[in-house]
Amino acid sequence: MSNRLVKLTVITDFVCVNCCIGHHELVNAINYCKDTLQLPLSFELEHVPFRLISPACITETSPKVERSVFLANQIGKEKFTKLQAVIAKWGEEKGIPISFRGVVSQTTRAHRLCQKAFQMGGQNLQIPLLSAIFKAHMEEGKDIADFGVLADLAEKTGVMSSQEALKFLESDELEKEVNEMCESARSGGITGVPMTIIDGKWAVSGGQSSDVFIQIFKKLAAAGVHSAPSPFSGPVMETGIIV
Repeated sequence: MSNRLVKLTVITDFVCVNCCIGHHELVNAINYCKDTLQLPLSFELEHVPFRLISPACITETSPKVERSVFLANQIGKEKFTKLQAVIAKWGEEKGIPISFRGVVSQTTRAHRLCQKAFQMGGQNLQIPLLSAIFKAHMEEGKDIADFGVLADLAEKTGVMSSQEALKFLESDELEKEVNEMCESARSGGITGVPMTIIDGKWAVSGGQSSDVFIQIFKKLAAAGVHSAPSPFSGPVMETGIIV
């Protein structure tokens, strides 16, 4: 039986805790479907940028603001306290110590580096780098607008040497493209992330659990390799968005 190729485009931002959770859940679902269920599916995964924080509000060179202070001001102290509790519970269950330490930074540089990784090696380079950036920001409280932090992550994940990464980051390479991708997502109606586009046809909104993605992938496997009407229901919606 031929494998069906499932193309996944994930619209994401590194300041978004739900994007981090969604990334972990999606990767876990893919690995489970391939290794345990051995579904006749192959996956092509690409992450594209989104900026939850307007560059008019925070730039890479803006004075740094503590994440906890920024979020409490943005969503209110009560909602932020509830968010912390939900994230702490998920982190404890998964063994992933997400915290709200560190500062809020604009994510354009991190997105540019991830797009460069995809250009150079597709998902094989982009996914490890993206995972490392999420870990640095969400678990270790590092400033992901810092050239040194990003250059170190690029080298550790095998994307390029630290010096090569610094040269890239100090240039404006891919800045125009990242800006256009962010604008395209918003003009396409996306106001929140993560958003996972499946085969350019269906969208899964929000940081869904692995179980949700596993059920979707089971239905895709059952539908076979040929085009078919949408096999989805529930959290999946039809979309005309092309990113």
